[in-house]
Amino acid sequence: MPTPSMEDYLERIYKLIEEKGYARVSDIAEALEVHPSSVTKMVQKLDKKDYLVYEKYRGLVLTAKGKKVGKRLVYRHELLEDFLKLIGVDKAYIYDDVEGIEHHLSWDAIDRIGDVVQFFQENDERIQLLKEIQRKNEADEIEEM
Repeated sequence: MPTPSMEDYLERIYKLIEEKGYARVSDIAEALEVHPSSVTKMVQKLDKKDYLVYEKYRGLVLTAKGKKVGKRLVYRHELLEDFLKLIGVDKAYIYDDVEGIEHHLSWDAIDRIGDVVQFFQENDERIQLLKEIQRKNEADEIEEM
């Protein structure tokens, strides 16, 4: 399994390739807010682990393994964003919250969160019931103050 740092790079590389058709070291550095030299070192590590093929000055291409992992990492990130939106987390916190938790959950936990998201999305009444519970709890918290 890739390290959390490797995961961040693979996720970003996968997204860049999906969006632009390619991912250059400079694009990755800008997206992750790191120095190009850091990207080069990580890309070389990912090349050695067969997640991508990197040729200096020519760019990089994800291997089948890299594409599979990258796609799964993007899914995980988007699923966690959907989950946090669904349960009513303020949009201002969602990105940082996802970044903070995504590497600390097992794939089993991710799959169960996917089940919960699907459960709510399949029936709008369930979402409304959740919102009613949240409103009640917020009102109770205000009363206790």
